[in-house]
Amino acid sequence: MSRHQGSKGKGTTSGRGSDNSRSKSFARGNSPIKRNAQSSQTSDAKKASTVKKSNPDEIRLNKYIANSGVCSRREADTHIATGLVTVNGKVIPEMGYKVKPGDEVRYDGARVNPEKKAYVLLNKPKGFATTTSEGKGRTVMDLVANATTSRIKPIGRLGRNSKGLLLFTNDEVIMEKFTNSKKGVPRLFHLELDKNLKLEDLKKIQAGIKIEGKLMAVEEVSYIDGASKNEIGLKIKNTGNTIIRSIFDYLKYEVVGLDCVAIGHLTKKDIPRGHWKHLTEQELNTLKML
Repeated sequence: MSRHQGSKGKGTTSGRGSDNSRSKSFARGNSPIKRNAQSSQTSDAKKASTVKKSNPDEIRLNKYIANSGVCSRREADTHIATGLVTVNGKVIPEMGYKVKPGDEVRYDGARVNPEKKAYVLLNKPKGFATTTSEGKGRTVMDLVANATTSRIKPIGRLGRNSKGLLLFTNDEVIMEKFTNSKKGVPRLFHLELDKNLKLEDLKKIQAGIKIEGKLMAVEEVSYIDGASKNEIGLKIKNTGNTIIRSIFDYLKYEVVGLDCVAIGHLTKKDIPRGHWKHLTEQELNTLKML
């Protein structure tokens, strides 16, 4: 149904009696309708001058906190009043304070993000750079552009010619979990080398290789069952794949293919190459427990 429908108005009546009375009134110099209109315009002008225009980009502090999922708006009022909330490093005791774009809001020391938390798992194809910067050609952000309105970014990276799973989120707690190399989330890679990996070199990788005084430790490494010795399974907790390149460069192998096949318990099942999905609540809860 169209919104622009004709309204049902009351039938207009025409009668000389109404017209005559108006003529007589004007003839006597009385114009109550005109005076009322002038009075109304003056009143409206005063109201307009006193009403402060609100900035649609600003949001009340208590609503900002509530939108982040930290607590309800009523609870946010209490936290603000007790000085647990800061804006740009300053304690703000006013519940009606307006947060502006770019302001840094913290509750009990932790940064608050009012956006809805989003968790998007992409099966990245080759030919896309893992970056949020523009001017880099085709990027993974192009592939997840329609996944959510939240400002997500990739955790870690896969090279332009690498493929496989890449997780995007705006949840700083999850990001921190991945960037902690000791307690981080393991990622499993299927690697293809330019030649067969010697058993002695596989054992070196298992033991950990020191390159320029830095230990390159992996969680697991093995040959892949049923495949040639140049195809390797490697599990690490590091968010980048630089460590993989460093290990095999040091041992004089070239990595010609890299595919991230699992992130923790998350796999590529039911995600075709170049497609993405939102994590289920169960998948997210399991990820948080890792």
